[in-house]
Amino acid sequence: MCGRISQYSDIREYVATLGMGDTLVNSVGDAPLERYNVAPTTQVALLHLQGETLHADLVRWGWRPHWAKDRAAPINARVEKVAHGQFFRAIWPHRAITPVDNWFEWVDEGGPKKQPYLIRRRDGSPVLCASIGQLPDSDEGPGEHDGFVIITADSAGGMVDIHDRRPVVLAPDLAREWLDPATPKERAEQMVLHQGEPAEAFEWFKVNVSVGNVRNKGPELIQPISAQ
Repeated sequence: MCGRISQYSDIREYVATLGMGDTLVNSVGDAPLERYNVAPTTQVALLHLQGETLHADLVRWGWRPHWAKDRAAPINARVEKVAHGQFFRAIWPHRAITPVDNWFEWVDEGGPKKQPYLIRRRDGSPVLCASIGQLPDSDEGPGEHDGFVIITADSAGGMVDIHDRRPVVLAPDLAREWLDPATPKERAEQMVLHQGEPAEAFEWFKVNVSVGNVRNKGPELIQPISAQ
């Protein structure tokens, strides 16, 4: 996963897909997000539970433990290691969902620049990415060190490029279970290891190379090249 996503729907559409809209504390706002080229280190809309209440907050994409000041904050965590490695130990219990409309991958096809592809669900519904993080507390407010990472898995040769990695995407029922603090950590690990959505749930197409420049923000970035 190359680290670029789109969040252009409104937060309530994401929540409706998740199926947890009865109680929502929404600090993101109700207007469509209209972000077509979301880069790491920026604020990203995130869904997480505090107690029994679903919260929608803007959280920085990227996190590192306080002792790892000698390296950049990762934006992704490999599913094979995230549950047991020292680096993410502090945030492994703090589960979240990053709802996106699509993500991008870049593939070397022999041209002067790598070719970007947009990847989205075939059914057009939002993509619910399993994530963990140091998350905002509604009683204390946003923290200086808040941040999150998206959990990624090997694409197993099934999507775009045999060497890429992709987000672990959960079906709504599994996403709700993932968020539930009562879900044991061992069960959460098995979910992201073995129950992510298969490649057949997605479709992909080439988009303009201009998506590679984070200063480009418009909806034309998510259009297939043939439609431009």
